[in-house]
Amino acid sequence: MNRYKNLIGNRTVVLFSLIVIIGCKQKDDQDEQNITSDTASELRSNDLYKSEIFTEPGGFPSGIEGPAVDANGILYVVNYEKPGTIGKVFPDGTASLFITLPEGSIGNGIRFNSKGEMLIADYTNHNILKVDMNTKEIYVYAHNDEMNQPNDIAISGDDILFASDPDWENSKGQLWRIDTDGNFTLLEGNMGTTNGVEVSPDDKTLYVNESIQRKIWAYDLSEEGDISNKRIFIQFDDHGMDGMRTDIKGNLFVTRHGKGTVVMISPEGEIIQEISLAGKTPSNIAFGGEKGKTAFVTLQDNGNIEKFEVEHAGREFQMKN
Repeated sequence: MNRYKNLIGNRTVVLFSLIVIIGCKQKDDQDEQNITSDTASELRSNDLYKSEIFTEPGGFPSGIEGPAVDANGILYVVNYEKPGTIGKVFPDGTASLFITLPEGSIGNGIRFNSKGEMLIADYTNHNILKVDMNTKEIYVYAHNDEMNQPNDIAISGDDILFASDPDWENSKGQLWRIDTDGNFTLLEGNMGTTNGVEVSPDDKTLYVNESIQRKIWAYDLSEEGDISNKRIFIQFDDHGMDGMRTDIKGNLFVTRHGKGTVVMISPEGEIIQEISLAGKTPSNIAFGGEKGKTAFVTLQDNGNIEKFEVEHAGREFQMKN
């Protein structure tokens, strides 16, 4: 009986030892996995918001503007090699001519609607142009002689357009709405030099900046595209502003023309961080890449495009996908 107890006791000790060894190994494996995961997360974080050259400097004229990405992830910009054209930029940074605009037309902002059609602010002919991406046919989507010049455009989830309309010579501007039937509504006149314009991810806020006055205004936005409750979102003491885009969290990315940065601002109007660029005159910004987390910035002084990775996908990328 004592021999049987001793045998059982010995086996219990061995089994307990095995459990302890296995448990320690599992803990070590888990710790190693946590370290690996933390390291990977830290590496990913270190790669964010650091700008790098995407296309070769000098590949575009100084009027490079209006970056926008289609549903296939292809980037388009206005003025490829010469004014009055639209360039197509591939993921490897190479570019080619996509279309030449009608005689006398020069584009500025580009957006894509829910049908995948390209919409272009044609500031010289006071048009919003529409492009069939398959046939490359170009149509006049909307026209208004009362505009100074349609500059940048933003689009809601219901395909309602908003256009900034600066009068650069007199440091003034206007803000227009263009409905899906092509009709214009003047939302506000007698503003400062309106330039960048963007919609929040929930379609409830419209942002408009005044470049010369260095102000960004926020408006409540109704489903019909009416604005109310105008308020200062943020104001800067120096340098200008140009294009703006939001990410899916509602953060607003603004190009600081003359300062050579892109500033990231929370929905509450607080500056989160500022991304330094190689060029000093960024004109506009768009989100693309495989997951919509690559920001592409057009640089007028260097005639090229820079890019940096962000934490959250762009709003329009989410709309397309």
